[in-house]
Amino acid sequence: MRFIPAYRERRDAVQVPFFTRLLEATESRPQRGAMLLIRRRGQKVLIALMWLSLVIAAAKPQWLGEPIEQQKAGRDLMIAVDLSGSMETEDFSQADGKPADRLTAVKTVLRQLANERAGDRLGLIVFGSSAYLQSPFTEDHRTWLLLLNETRIRMAGPSTALGDAVGLAIKLFKDAETEHRVLLLLTDGNDTGSLVPPVDAARVAATEDIRIYPIAVGDPTAVGEEAIDLDTLARMAEVTGGQAFEALSSEDLIAVFKLLDTLEPNIFESVKFRPRTDIHWLPLGAVLMLYLLLRTLARLWPLPKAKMPQ
Repeated sequence: MRFIPAYRERRDAVQVPFFTRLLEATESRPQRGAMLLIRRRGQKVLIALMWLSLVIAAAKPQWLGEPIEQQKAGRDLMIAVDLSGSMETEDFSQADGKPADRLTAVKTVLRQLANERAGDRLGLIVFGSSAYLQSPFTEDHRTWLLLLNETRIRMAGPSTALGDAVGLAIKLFKDAETEHRVLLLLTDGNDTGSLVPPVDAARVAATEDIRIYPIAVGDPTAVGEEAIDLDTLARMAEVTGGQAFEALSSEDLIAVFKLLDTLEPNIFESVKFRPRTDIHWLPLGAVLMLYLLLRTLARLWPLPKAKMPQ
């Protein structure tokens, strides 16, 4: 057997990183033909850059844009409109001189108010025998006007639940984040069945920093359920730091809202922020480019080999 060469079988080689350390750990000796690839310095640099790019991508880098300033509504303005049966009384006149009922006159002036109060978020409550939310606070005044136009006399019942309207407004204001809170209360009658008396509801509103501006619409000399309780409206305004008004005509309503512009001017709050753009794809792209470069260099300039001592 000395003169016959040993049988050898060709097998696929296994490339193992840190080959010398592996031999030390296993206390083994390299077989015949074992080779050690010598890494070039450029290869080490490329691998280090690939690792660094992966770490940067995992950190999710972001690009901060230029500061942007936006203006948002600075006041929540809730408008409560009486839809009781007495609002159909035609004691107002339109611009062309034709008679109009009280609700039509109120809608006309509120359209003008919505167009001029660009800095306010508007809400709408309608009340009769009960109070209902017609529109939550919104900066979309166009939609708010559409909801206002859909209101009809007696759609909330024939009576006047004045205190309930204030109570509903308080609940809505609690859910709002704005500090400047104003309630415009347009009514032509006295309270005829609220669960909470109007003045008591106003006291609760005062604790929530809500100012109430009651506007009495119609003839103050009316009697019965259609009578306007001016004393109650005045007390509600006094308790909350607002002011009560009387409007006997369309001109009076316009004058009232012009006065409100001076008492509660438009408020705009500026908000600054810097847009952020994710750019983690840049280091990932760098990893891909470095890998392709590493493979290309390996093909063009194969790594030198050194035999391992037996």
